[in-house]
Amino acid sequence: MGLFERYLSVWVALCIVTGVLLGSALPSVFALIATWQYAHVNLLVAVLIWLMIYPMMIQIDFSAIKNVGKKPQGLLLTLVINWLVKPFSMAMLGWMFFKFIFADWVDPQSASEYIAGMILLGVAPCTAMVFVWSQLTQGDANYTLVQVSVNDIIMIFAFAPLCALLLGINDIQVPWQTLLLSVLLYVICPLIAGVLTRKKLDKVNDHRQLQQYIQRLKPWSIVGLLITIVLLFGFQATTIMAKPLIILMIAIPLLVQTYGIFVLAYWLAWKMRLSHNIAAPACMIGTSNFFELAVAVAISLFGLHSGAALATVVGVLVEVPVMLSLVAFANRTRHWFD
Repeated sequence: MGLFERYLSVWVALCIVTGVLLGSALPSVFALIATWQYAHVNLLVAVLIWLMIYPMMIQIDFSAIKNVGKKPQGLLLTLVINWLVKPFSMAMLGWMFFKFIFADWVDPQSASEYIAGMILLGVAPCTAMVFVWSQLTQGDANYTLVQVSVNDIIMIFAFAPLCALLLGINDIQVPWQTLLLSVLLYVICPLIAGVLTRKKLDKVNDHRQLQQYIQRLKPWSIVGLLITIVLLFGFQATTIMAKPLIILMIAIPLLVQTYGIFVLAYWLAWKMRLSHNIAAPACMIGTSNFFELAVAVAISLFGLHSGAALATVVGVLVEVPVMLSLVAFANRTRHWFD
């Protein structure tokens, strides 16, 4: 992991503070930026989101799909956790915490938006950072690539319907046009761009030019994420200053979800007698989130100032230290899978 990735939670925390301070000091500037939108999509944030997502899509090698039949149990575990368990458990936890446990401290409209943000996190399986988690647990890199590639293909078709279903269950109105536009803008288009870029740079299939290009883009991807966080917390500054505990309230169910999903996935991997280099990455994919996509869709659906956008960004703050703790646990329990 590079300097940025290793201390991502620190940078995120600093950007949160910076965003709140700037939003309080310069509200007119953030109000002006909020007007730069078309079809409910803020143009500046759209550029920043593309800066985050495009480098990740380049890393996806769909030629790896031909190996899908090898060791199918690990892939099956990932798919079950990502698409049949995680979205629904996230929706249930959001509903339980914000409709009941925290109901006295949060107004109903904000509660619905926080739940929506959590749902968007739950429906977006990890695409990029999982390669880091796989490497740190000495996972099978090729198999991780297969798992991520299959998940991305499913995400193209399942993301919008699952979002609509779970948002509808929680009585949140779903603007289908905006949702489908978000999938097109933040999943399909960068995915196509990534495939074309990969094809052009990797003609001889030695990955050298491709890796050099990805390494050059990496810092810009993190910069895009950090600037987006500054903007989001700048837009949310008034709300946060009035209710500073809201970030903690959002973080609690996210922590319960992340650790709970990992325990379930790790136990299932152990019961299925998977090798550790397959089990650990499979559990990491099922546990972590494609938070860049969740942030983008939350902004498109609910707006820059929404509780949904705030919830997805809190997901960024929570994810990195939690995933590093799970990496450490997986490494210490490697002998369980011997």
